[in-house]
Amino acid sequence: PDLADCPANKRWRSKQIGAEIGSKGPCGRILVVGEPGWEIIPEVKPLPGEIVIDKPGKGSFVGTNLDLILKTKGIQNIML
Repeated sequence: PDLADCPANKRWRSKQIGAEIGSKGPCGRILVVGEPGWEIIPEVKPLPGEIVIDKPGKGSFVGTNLDLILKTKGIQNIML
């Protein structure tokens, strides 16, 4: 929530388009974990036990724990 892990260039770019990361919006602070706008909507809420990957950026799955989860579970193929 303190945005310590948010690169300065990302905050700058988001500010240029009028939606600065961390600023107050109608659903809480924009792109901040735990804020109402960050939550998964009820219609697609994961079932108990389903894995959720928090994707912190726009680039595929870089910076996520997807690789670790797949390796730990012995999963070699996925369909998206």
